[in-house]
Amino acid sequence: MSKDVKIDIQHITRVEGHGNIKIDVQSGELKECKLEIVEAPRFFEAMLKNRHYDESALITSRICGICSVGHVLGSLTASEDAFGIKISEQEKNLRCLMNIGEHYESHVLHIYFLAVPDFAGAKSVLPLVNTHKDVVVRALKLKKLGHEIGNMIGGRLIHPTAMRVKAMTKIPTPEILHDIIHRLEEAKTELKKDIGILKTFIIPNFERETEYISLYKYGEYAFLEGNIYSSDIGETSYKNYLDITNEYLVDHSTAKRAKHNRKSYMVGALARFNNNHQWLSEDAKTIAADLGLKAPCYNPYMITIAQFVELFHLADEGIKAAQSLLDNGVELENRKFTIKPGRGIGAVEVPRGILFHDYVYNDQGYIQKANCIIPTGQNLQNIEDDFRALVPTILDKSKEDISLMLEMLVRAYDPCISCSAHILNVEFE
Repeated sequence: MSKDVKIDIQHITRVEGHGNIKIDVQSGELKECKLEIVEAPRFFEAMLKNRHYDESALITSRICGICSVGHVLGSLTASEDAFGIKISEQEKNLRCLMNIGEHYESHVLHIYFLAVPDFAGAKSVLPLVNTHKDVVVRALKLKKLGHEIGNMIGGRLIHPTAMRVKAMTKIPTPEILHDIIHRLEEAKTELKKDIGILKTFIIPNFERETEYISLYKYGEYAFLEGNIYSSDIGETSYKNYLDITNEYLVDHSTAKRAKHNRKSYMVGALARFNNNHQWLSEDAKTIAADLGLKAPCYNPYMITIAQFVELFHLADEGIKAAQSLLDNGVELENRKFTIKPGRGIGAVEVPRGILFHDYVYNDQGYIQKANCIIPTGQNLQNIEDDFRALVPTILDKSKEDISLMLEMLVRAYDPCISCSAHILNVEFE
């Protein structure tokens, strides 16, 4: 179709941070296609230099208020990898609960408050308070559950204080664990009430196959440990993350881009689903089938549905972890270990995808070099490549509808733009 379209969206709404969309179509030909990241850069890797191992998780938790637990987990596992520390089953279960709390508050925020308004024809969640008050109230309660799990286990609603290298400094009482089990069971019941609403949403019919990258551990829907899995090439050690990410710069972004086997790849809920769907809980599998989510899924707009499915799996995993702690008893563990020089890498799944922390320590336990690779940075080129595939197929629509579909596509990825901005241009005269 011969058509001219020029789109310049300044500051995409309902995403964390500042990003712009620029599209220029001339006589039906796509001349310009950019996802600009204009967020001011942040230098957490530099802040970590010469800091003690016991400070690293506290510092990196400030990279993101939404994924603060994820950055703590990435930081702790990098330090433990460097020092050769193996954590106990109790610690694994406690971290599992912390991770579940974070995913609940983050996924619910994205699904109900950022993505749903698009499908309901609303500019924000506020008009939905009048039309769907029960759904909004339910979402607020579910989001609150995520925060409160973080408080009950980690000692604070965000930026947890009890999570330390090797073991927690605080343990939950049996009453707290019983409460978590009850509330996660209740959360599943509440979530099921919204399946019918999700099924009414008209999700854009767009597909683009890409490379899907996530954590992988045979027999598990991996979140906290495992190797890296690519849908193109299979499994590789988490220590090879630099061979996977291959970060590079583009002129229109303060965030780095990443590529591996193709020009771009996807991380996040849909990548996890495509790579690990066979290990979802039975309830989560049932919900996925009911919502039409089947692997492999190449429609990025379905990321929101994949997040919803993950909420059921995470609830089941949280119930198992809390019950295991009750069955085996919980006690404060010995946190002593030997500091030694070396390099450690942490790889964990946070709500938006696989996160890497990489530290080099000296023999006193101080960081000499640090590298953090954020999920949103890994997704940015993939979003832009989605734009390039999508725009030519929707040129028969109005400029307003094209703009909406592009914004919806960005929002589907649930980007955390501020976390991804890691560079600064310096000009010498």
